[in-house]
Amino acid sequence: MPRPSPPPLRWQGQTLVLEIRLQPRAGNNAVVGIDNGRLRIRVSAAPVDNAANEAMMALLARELGVAKSRVRLLSGATRRDKRVAVAGPARRPAWLAGQR
Repeated sequence: MPRPSPPPLRWQGQTLVLEIRLQPRAGNNAVVGIDNGRLRIRVSAAPVDNAANEAMMALLARELGVAKSRVRLLSGATRRDKRVAVAGPARRPAWLAGQR
């Protein structure tokens, strides 16, 4: 029997830790939803010179109502699968509803 995957969103105190699957070179910047145990995010930036990661972190900061400096890439800088920490999110967008 396969092991269940960990939830894509979890709290460590006041910090939200997100498991993300990033799709660079998309038509727009958007949080798509939860798929295969990860939060799916699309960004229009190419994965060159950290541009896709920066676009993803800016999108998360805007969605969660925090400064970009409060969004930190924990792992996956050069991969599509990433782990991101957001300190003290101020907003709860629809994709975050029911998570705590």
